[in-house]
Amino acid sequence: MTETAAEATGTAAPGTTAEPRTTAELAPGVVIPLIGLGTWPMAGGEATGAVARAIANGYRHIDTAENYNNEEAVGEGIRRSGIDRGDLFLTTKFNRQWHGRTAVREAFGAATRRLGTEYLDLFLIHWPNPSQGRFVEAAEGLTRLAEEGLIRCWGVSNFKPAHLRELQAAGLEVPVNQVQIDPETQQPDQLAFHRGHGIVTAAYSPLGRNGSFLSAPVVTGPGAEYDRTPAQVVLRWQVQSGRVAIPKSADDRRQRENLDVFGFALTEAEMAGIDALDTGAPPRLDSDEFGH
Repeated sequence: MTETAAEATGTAAPGTTAEPRTTAELAPGVVIPLIGLGTWPMAGGEATGAVARAIANGYRHIDTAENYNNEEAVGEGIRRSGIDRGDLFLTTKFNRQWHGRTAVREAFGAATRRLGTEYLDLFLIHWPNPSQGRFVEAAEGLTRLAEEGLIRCWGVSNFKPAHLRELQAAGLEVPVNQVQIDPETQQPDQLAFHRGHGIVTAAYSPLGRNGSFLSAPVVTGPGAEYDRTPAQVVLRWQVQSGRVAIPKSADDRRQRENLDVFGFALTEAEMAGIDALDTGAPPRLDSDEFGH
């Protein structure tokens, strides 16, 4: 890959950015917006409305999955928006029943039919399911889809370093891994592995679930300094740390706020303050044991 997310988020003077970059390159010619719309657990009309509204608000990156049971609704939201498909970065993920070189092709066909699109920008293995022992085959199937131009890029989600090493041992270089990252759950060993191997990190649940850290002084202080919400400060911390972030919101105002994080920058001290919120807690679900 020619540019990592870390390289895509250079900062200028504290509180401002000069020509801020809002994207990163996963593979040659494959550019991903650093802020995307998460769609879990929305479904039906809520998901359709949220997607259409987000696109109207300027989002160009939408994230969904087979297991969210909302791909049809997401596809309808895209159609209602009137956006040209080529202007949108669309990510989805598939379940373990499709782990295998040929089964991945079936997963692709089913996903594109549900979404109403001919291709995917990013197709992810949702969970490694190591007890099943077929995620390497699934990744090999994904590389073939990419070679054929059916998907623009492939990647994984919830893969630990041990799982990623298995892929590397098979000669597969992973462009992106989507994992749970928030100020209290930073998974430093995971992130260090990504940095060391050129893997872009995409953070799901980037604002956490209970959001208790949003009231921490190291978050509210910069928020007051730059006239930003705590959520904007945390999302700025995510992208300034070199990560893609995928916050979920169906609310018009919050969608616009979540996307508006490129007009200011945190100082090194402010970044370090949020870094220090890490509790060492593991992700909510252990990918050696959980999967679908």
